[in-house]
Amino acid sequence: MATEANESTQMNTLVVRKRCFGLPTGCPQCLSAYIFLKLSQVPFNLDYHPNYPDSDQIPYFETGDCVAYNNEKEGIIESLKRDVGDLDSGISSLPDWMATKVLLTTWLADALEYELWVGCSGSSANKIYYSDLPWPIGRILYWKKALWVMQKHGISKENAEKKEEEIYGRANSAYDALSTLLGEQNYLFENRPSSLDAIFLAHALVILRALPESSILRVNFLEHTILVKYVQQCNTKIIETSALPSNYPDFHAEPSSSSSASKGRSTSGSKPKTKPKRKPQTKEEKTFRRRAKYFVVAQLVAVILFLSIRSGSGDDALELDDVGYDFDE
Repeated sequence: MATEANESTQMNTLVVRKRCFGLPTGCPQCLSAYIFLKLSQVPFNLDYHPNYPDSDQIPYFETGDCVAYNNEKEGIIESLKRDVGDLDSGISSLPDWMATKVLLTTWLADALEYELWVGCSGSSANKIYYSDLPWPIGRILYWKKALWVMQKHGISKENAEKKEEEIYGRANSAYDALSTLLGEQNYLFENRPSSLDAIFLAHALVILRALPESSILRVNFLEHTILVKYVQQCNTKIIETSALPSNYPDFHAEPSSSSSASKGRSTSGSKPKTKPKRKPQTKEEKTFRRRAKYFVVAQLVAVILFLSIRSGSGDDALELDDVGYDFDE
């Protein structure tokens, strides 16, 4: 367990998915809860839940004998407002409040969800949720979630390109609106932190830290310099410096240029690595490797059958072939 404060934290514990990408947790929902508590200046313990990575109960907050789960009707943020203090008191009635909340919880949440599970290769989502599981189990859970996301947005082979443009377009419009709303302020509303700041900062930090540089959503976000500056300023207040790796990037730099520069740069003291020569495989080794592959495939098929029977998927479920997933990946 990672301790956030002193003895007063013993009654408050936030349980999240694991730390990764230089963040206290790589899960957007978990990170928004973490940032909310940081902005509220509430002492708490941070604990990591390695089991049931697809559980919608995570994150959850324990205070005394009470537990607030993410899948409760009001959600984790509303539960935290009730349990530890309402950051939004006095500003949630402002004219632009509800419209901004809708932008964050629909257009931007949908865009990040799409990018993690469908738009990118899936490596980021796998590291956040499934990297501690055996490969066949993790891969199947990833495919299952990706199919669920595509069904949620009504995506098929025929309309995939159009739907993608719509998702990215809405996200870009939301970034434009938030840039206008933020202006020169330190926070979104009344120059003071709110739950909407927590939600947006979690969204932005996952984009900047977890998504690959080729991500369309990441590229679009980096074009909004007001938002980038805002995230950079808040980042030092809410994320422990010790939690960040030494190569933490400058948000003002273009990712593609910094990447190409680092690739083209070499140090005088470094020596090229030479790969050791591989010994030719014997006939017995080749036979063993071939049988091992058959064993893994058999395990994979068994798990697929088990999950299919347990989930009882109906006729409306999408076929993997229909959405372009290849089990050979």
